[in-house]
Amino acid sequence: MKQFSKYKSVVLFIVILIAINFVASHYFERLDLTQDKRYTLSKASEEIIADIKDPIIIDVFLKGDFPSEFRRLQNETRQILEEYTAKNSNISFNFIDPLAEDANAQQVAQQFYQMGMSPARVNVMENGQNSETIIFPWAMANLGEKSVRIGLLKNQLGSSDEDRVTNSVQQLEYAFTDAINKLIYPREKKIAVMRGNGELPNANIADFVKTLQQYYFMAPFTLDSAAVNPQKTLKELREYDLIIEAKPTQPFTENEKYILDQYTMNGGKSLWLTESVAMEKDSLLNPNGSAFALPQNLNLGDFFFSYGLRINPSLVNDLYSAPIILATGNGNDTRFNPYPWFYSPLTTSPNDHPIINNIEAVKFDFVNPIDTLKNNIKKTILLTSSPKSKVEGTPREISLNIVGKEPDIASYTDGEQALAVLLEGEFTSVYNNRLKPFKIRDNLDQSKPTAMLVISDGDVIKNDLQQGEPLALGFQKYTGTTYGNKEFLLNAVNYMLDDRGLMDIRTKKVTIAFLDPQKTAAERSKWQLISIALPLLILGIFALLYTWLRRKKYIRKK
Repeated sequence: MKQFSKYKSVVLFIVILIAINFVASHYFERLDLTQDKRYTLSKASEEIIADIKDPIIIDVFLKGDFPSEFRRLQNETRQILEEYTAKNSNISFNFIDPLAEDANAQQVAQQFYQMGMSPARVNVMENGQNSETIIFPWAMANLGEKSVRIGLLKNQLGSSDEDRVTNSVQQLEYAFTDAINKLIYPREKKIAVMRGNGELPNANIADFVKTLQQYYFMAPFTLDSAAVNPQKTLKELREYDLIIEAKPTQPFTENEKYILDQYTMNGGKSLWLTESVAMEKDSLLNPNGSAFALPQNLNLGDFFFSYGLRINPSLVNDLYSAPIILATGNGNDTRFNPYPWFYSPLTTSPNDHPIINNIEAVKFDFVNPIDTLKNNIKKTILLTSSPKSKVEGTPREISLNIVGKEPDIASYTDGEQALAVLLEGEFTSVYNNRLKPFKIRDNLDQSKPTAMLVISDGDVIKNDLQQGEPLALGFQKYTGTTYGNKEFLLNAVNYMLDDRGLMDIRTKKVTIAFLDPQKTAAERSKWQLISIALPLLILGIFALLYTWLRRKKYIRKK
């Protein structure tokens, strides 16, 4: 009977184990015990992940011997990808070492450059010694024959490696969800790139247009027919979800303004990169090395004023700025050197809005200050100059003679100047209670909820050219610096056209704790000794205690 009871217990135990394993294989729950809930995916991510029907393979090039800070990025990337695979088994990922099997680092780096994935060089502090290593902080999401690059490292001027990694970890969920979004959803929204008012040439906006084509349908659009058939022009423009005005230089007619106004009234969104001062860096490349900055009238003053802002015909001079690159020497001896140039502000972010959260500084050239006016429209100042700024009126002569001269710091007292303002809400028509330039059948004096971003510098969207080919927007070829222009503009367009709440993920805050490298190097030997000696000491105490207890036990028995 006892034998039967024993077997019964064993069989019951095995059955319980099988049942537990069966239930666990079908029903499971992952607990996020971190204070900032960094491994809890947002609702937007979960909804996008749930729509994955075919296998997506994510190759992550963060494998190898890294500094401790970047090992943290590697681990955080692995852990968040595990969350994705837990939500949908169609997602899988691999970690790949691009420098495995003693691959040539420079050749591999060149291959990554050609694929549009720039490697990163980082300083390594080990045993108090500094050295430089190259890493490839990128991933590639693949669905069939479609692939999307995913940048994993967020660069910000002046940031330490710890700050870069913290900023990068905060954006991991957005980076991967955005890539999946591009893979599984077809393009739906349409963007019109406005032409006909002296906008930037196609070659100078090619990189940004190419980037947007991953998300949206793109097409040029002209208002030339506004004078002869404005009703038809307006009807055709309404088919687009957003328009981009990239540095117009020719005045707008009243017909054109009315069409743009009614486009806004019907809920159309717009990105304006426009200036009230005519001035170009190329104008300085003459024997005198100088040119006049002159007010520029595009006939848009009442247009923006009605919506709640004014672009002033003056220039922002900012001590926190990007350098100007000037050539010295002749022929083969030509050298390109950077010099301080206070008409190229590098902007700061006064808030953590999703468009600007955790992006590199945006570079401007000859930018104008923006005033915001009171009305019912919500206004968010996205970018400003630094507190050490001053506003200079125009007309004004700008000369390269200021290069190399010490600025009068005491004169920089005008504080932060608004350079990019987001308008959101229900707009009142510019032509409300005014004579209309032409009659339309369905005039609106109050808009549907919509958004408009106004940037007071057209060069923010302008990419440089090299041998006639466009370079990446924001990339400075002579210094190797990449500014945040493209990411800022892409975030802005995605924010205004986002139907899935994807941009809200960018505001996620993550706190990462790092070791102090100097303290680590100074106390390395002490902690190595403790980590080796302390376990042996504890083991020795346990052995002595165990021997003493056994001896005491057997002495009592005797």
